[in-house]
Amino acid sequence: MASEYVNKQPVTQETDVIQYELADNGICTIWLNRPHKRNCVSPQLLRDLEAAVDRAAEDKNALAVVFRGRGNTFCAGADLDQLVGPVLHESSTSLQLAIDSARTYDKIYNMKKPTIACVEGYAVAGGFELFISCDFGIAADDAKIGDFHIRRALFGGAGPIYRLPRYIGMRKSKELMLTGKLLSGTECVEWGLCNASAPSGDALEQLIQDFCAPLIDKSPFCMWMTKMALNRGMDADTNSLITLETMTCNVVHHSADAKEGVAAFLEKRKPVWTGN
Repeated sequence: MASEYVNKQPVTQETDVIQYELADNGICTIWLNRPHKRNCVSPQLLRDLEAAVDRAAEDKNALAVVFRGRGNTFCAGADLDQLVGPVLHESSTSLQLAIDSARTYDKIYNMKKPTIACVEGYAVAGGFELFISCDFGIAADDAKIGDFHIRRALFGGAGPIYRLPRYIGMRKSKELMLTGKLLSGTECVEWGLCNASAPSGDALEQLIQDFCAPLIDKSPFCMWMTKMALNRGMDADTNSLITLETMTCNVVHHSADAKEGVAAFLEKRKPVWTGN
């Protein structure tokens, strides 16, 4: 990520702004760790987030990737203290920030593994873009989730115009993006932005485990191919999608995991996936 859009004012170098955890059951958690700034996105955090995403993508032991924020908040958008000067006054640096953010969030959207955003507190602006880049969303009942950019006469450059309407349709997308309104976790479930919500604390922690359980026991190869086909399913005409579906079916059915899945069913045992 280009350093030229960092504010020219002295910025204290932070460490450990992204934390990577991998549980024995294959659930990988990537933590945003700037709780004193509500996990606002700084240039360093974005660099480290992209590195963590790359690491999770290559980690064979990571079967599902959960994005969370320390300090009981997900992410309150860009750190304007660090970015306000160059981003607002230099078009090239504003463009670079949007490009780098979009690249990182696209990696999350296109990751071969299932991704889950778990939101407590605020997920607004850039945090909202991270949230909608994940395959699934779960949230605390009292979370505050929304685009928010328009409240500051800003515009989100990392996914809202092409991801949000796919989740909730154009009218609801305009309602969120043109008013800057925030939704609770329970409202996000009603709107189709979240898959599930629960009270903060033990209930939310259990929800994460319960939600990930049916994802981490599947064939990684079939998971990737199915996710890819679904993502592409929003991008093409019907005839192209029929071709894509047929070709994907052929590829998946000739995989080692498909053979193992059928054999395990016939032998009445649990399958052992190789990811091939």
